[in-house]
Amino acid sequence: MPTVDVQDLQKVFKVPVRETGLRNSLRSLFKREHRMVEAVKGVSFSLEPGEIVGFLGPNGAGKTTTLKMLSGLLYPDGGTAHVLGFQPERRQAEFLRRVALIMGNRNSLQWDLPVADSLELRRAIYEVGRADFEQRKDAYVEMLDVGGLLTKPVRNLSLGERMKVEILASLLPHPQVLFLDEPTIGLDITMQKRIREFVARYAAQTGASVLLTSHYMADVTALAERVIVIHRGSILFDGDLAGLSDRFTAHKTIVVAVAGELGTLTHLGRVLEQNSFKAILEVPKEAIASVAARLLADYSVTDLSIEDPPIEDVIEQAFAIGDAQADEEEEDVRS
Repeated sequence: MPTVDVQDLQKVFKVPVRETGLRNSLRSLFKREHRMVEAVKGVSFSLEPGEIVGFLGPNGAGKTTTLKMLSGLLYPDGGTAHVLGFQPERRQAEFLRRVALIMGNRNSLQWDLPVADSLELRRAIYEVGRADFEQRKDAYVEMLDVGGLLTKPVRNLSLGERMKVEILASLLPHPQVLFLDEPTIGLDITMQKRIREFVARYAAQTGASVLLTSHYMADVTALAERVIVIHRGSILFDGDLAGLSDRFTAHKTIVVAVAGELGTLTHLGRVLEQNSFKAILEVPKEAIASVAARLLADYSVTDLSIEDPPIEDVIEQAFAIGDAQADEEEEDVRS
């Protein structure tokens, strides 16, 4: 049974509109104008126990709004959402104990208290038993390597240190669903890697479901086999990473190295890089086999690999296609 089940979820915001200038500012005091913004438009998906899913989209696509509805911070304007069988907007105590929303740019710990005291406060709020609390705290402190931070006030921690103890505190109630919104934002590469490893280990050991948003594609490729792409409030894609590339790109790249010298290769594809003994070609998918065969026949090939485009390029192409589709739909509505 899915831990998260979303059907036709919708959220509309009423946004004030005001033209620039003193006259318009004065007029807005007496007659406010608004426009309705559809932040989430009929989103549907589900998560299975233990599944880690990347939730991708540009800024303003509806990612954080969706996570806030699933964690009970926002009330949906349409559709339904069930998380562990609960309706998130009802914010029942048992639901709040079993779900965690971790946002990389938000602080949930007590700013002036030492970390250990903040963790103790979290234990009391969520009514975690003393034995469970001590066992989990010791395990997570070791996994995240934060033993030296427990006596420091939260305000004295660096961004990376604070992010690690935020994750530790959020997992003390042993949640079965994690909503991670940019958990590695602003962190260095070493810290990003440590947090990714911790999330993967937690999901594997507890069977927790994870919905992850991140602008760092390394987070997604390291953790998620499945991705959901949302754009302008609508789902563009829901499937595995390989399927994402197949859906939104028409090319692959061939990297070839030879023992002799390479001549002109423009007749085989678009040359991205080339020197006397190595080249990178962009080739239409349907021509990959024939181009590889030509290279092997015409040159003394020492190495040849066929690769999908970088995930960043695939995502960029997906957003471009989403923009084109949305513009076309808006034009149809106007006409």
